[in-house]
Amino acid sequence: MKKTLCLALALLTVLALLTSCKIQKQEVVEEETTAVETHIAPTEEQIDLSEIASLEGVTESQEQTNYVLISVDGYGQMLVRLYPDVAPKTVANFKDLVSKKFYDGLIFHRVIKNFMIQGGDPLGTGMGGSGTDIFGEFTDNGFENNLHHRRGVVAMARSNDPNSASSQFYICHKDSGVAGINGQYATFGYVVYGIDVVDKIAKVNTNSNDKPLKNVVITSIRFANVPQN
Repeated sequence: MKKTLCLALALLTVLALLTSCKIQKQEVVEEETTAVETHIAPTEEQIDLSEIASLEGVTESQEQTNYVLISVDGYGQMLVRLYPDVAPKTVANFKDLVSKKFYDGLIFHRVIKNFMIQGGDPLGTGMGGSGTDIFGEFTDNGFENNLHHRRGVVAMARSNDPNSASSQFYICHKDSGVAGINGQYATFGYVVYGIDVVDKIAKVNTNSNDKPLKNVVITSIRFANVPQN
């Protein structure tokens, strides 16, 4: 009798745990679905891609802003505007990593001329990340994102799993090279100054895996204050 009672209690405990896991998973799915449903995406025309002529007046900020300065050793600086209204979770994740100085000292490990330059992997191999994956905010994943791929656009790299983006990002080099991937990756930023840095990096010699023969190092990524006209 006691043995039967113990088995019954054990079975009830397992069922309770399974039910709890199922509820938690359902809550995550519902949360992501709700986020997609409540997201009001700006149209392509509403996304401001205005560039600036120089970094005069641009200063580093200790607080989070919608601009970041990417400094690349030996190549110069890029000023990137972030669009939280286009891809809120993606931008929040990127800002969190910048705040933690996650990108400092990492490399652009994949460079394909006329296509893009890719960095943000702590392993430097294309296989690493921050340890946290985020929901893929792009059209093919059921999320309206109207920031289309073009020269200077910044997007998150990922594996075949649509929700596997973590820390790796890429910057588009030429319009012609990226036109075919619209809607497949979470675009979230744009180089408003320093696109020539991308041009210079795109010219480096690479191996058969598209990795530069000499490391292209991200010295730092910092938030920036940008004077408003």
